[in-house]
Amino acid sequence: MVTGRALALACAGAALGVLGCMALRGVLATLLFGIGPNDAGAIAAAIALLLAVALAAAWFPARRAMRVDPMIALRDE
Repeated sequence: MVTGRALALACAGAALGVLGCMALRGVLATLLFGIGPNDAGAIAAAIALLLAVALAAAWFPARRAMRVDPMIALRDE
């Protein structure tokens, strides 16, 4: 559940980022060297990296939290 929410937020952020990239095409053209603002490979690589980092950032803590007994966690509170 935690990982799914994190990936949903990351996908929403990636979608907004692609829309921003397309909207600011002229500004990005002056800032990028070696790739164009419409380079689909670069955009796809950036989105894949973003989603991989978001998955790792959510999955490792969620996996560690699954190992804790719920009764022990409730007693500590």
